[in-house]
Amino acid sequence: MAYNVSALTDYTIENQDLLVMRSLFYAKTQSLIQKEGNVMTGVKSSEKINILDTDAVFQVGGTCGFNSSGATAFTQRTVTVGKIKVNESLCPKALEAKYTQKALAKGSRYESIPFEQQYTDLKSGTISDQLETGIWQGDTDSVDVNLNKFDGLIKLVDTAAASVLSNAAAYIATGAPIAASTGITLANVKGIVGSMWLALPAKVQGKDDVRVFCGWDTFNKFISAYTDSNLFHFAPGGAEVKQENGEVVIPGTNYILTAVHGLDGTDRLFALRMSNIYLAVDLENEEERWEIFFAKEADEVRFVAEFKEGINVAFPNEIVSFKLTA
Repeated sequence: MAYNVSALTDYTIENQDLLVMRSLFYAKTQSLIQKEGNVMTGVKSSEKINILDTDAVFQVGGTCGFNSSGATAFTQRTVTVGKIKVNESLCPKALEAKYTQKALAKGSRYESIPFEQQYTDLKSGTISDQLETGIWQGDTDSVDVNLNKFDGLIKLVDTAAASVLSNAAAYIATGAPIAASTGITLANVKGIVGSMWLALPAKVQGKDDVRVFCGWDTFNKFISAYTDSNLFHFAPGGAEVKQENGEVVIPGTNYILTAVHGLDGTDRLFALRMSNIYLAVDLENEEERWEIFFAKEADEVRFVAEFKEGINVAFPNEIVSFKLTA
């Protein structure tokens, strides 16, 4: 006798114990700055980067007397932090009507949420993602609430108007300046990356902390352009600098091309010394200090994080910037 299942709805396995999280990229730029030690702590609003500069004027020697010449100057640049908080309320009872009911504790009152570890990992990782983007693309004039808490490096460097612009015939052999209508392509990406170190100011050339930053989209084009040229041997090995980590030594130089998600989709590149970037916070790694708790008066679980962050450079004139022309 055959089964009659016409009264049943089709069944889909919902795997109530399995929760898949999206990919996260975290704050790579912030981590590199922290490794350099350029983190200003205890900043609750703004603070100055104090800069000392001097020259040395050679005079004819071999005679007595003293003739003062030259100058030593103290200057400052301001780092202003954005004050940021993340608040979310979670009502476990909203999960009772879905497959998620299987993960709820028995009873009608809940003082915790299911999948708490996955939730907090994802939430803190998302905060890091958005900070990575803000470090580069932040703009206090933006309508995007995730970008308008502090100014990022793109705006700060462009506003200073002192960086060396590499999208010029002096640094790119052919086809310069490259227009936005052309964009960064497999055909021109090697010349663009080359222009970054060719345009470095003399005082910066050869420094061991120089990095060329770009988005992952540009980085992947650069790698593809070299492999298409059958130059598979160019990528270095080792634990610190690896192609799969988004880092590669630019062939023929000692400069590291570094891919950061904060520059994805921007078609921008920046070459600068890591010692030239300053990160300002109130408490280091404060964005990782969150709290999740049961709010008895509201009968809900709450997530709370609050922190401050800002960034700036000390010497805009020591930076090389690439930007497509209009």
